Amino acid sequence: MTLAKLFKNGRSQAVRLPKGYRFENEDEVIIKKIEGIVVLIPKSRLMDAFTQSLDEFPEDFAIERNADTPQERNPEL
Repeated sequence: MTLAKLFKNGRSQAVRLPKGYRFENEDEVIIKKIEGIVVLIPKSRLMDAFTQSLDEFPEDFAIERNADTPQERNPEL
C-alpha cells in the first residue's frame, strides 16, 4: 500500500497521486463511493470495467422467466 496526500484546492478536496498511480492520457475519471471507500475509474476504461464485472456473476445468475405473464399488483401499495 502507498500513501497519498490530501489537500484543499479552493473549495474542493484533492489528492496528490504518487507517480505509480497516475492516470496517463486521461482527462476525466468516474468517481464511485461505496461504504466510505472512494474508487476512481478512468472514463475511457469504464466499459472494460463493466464487462469484466459481468464475469463475476455465477453461470446460473440469469434465471429465465416468462415476461408475457403480468404480475398482479396491490393497488393500495
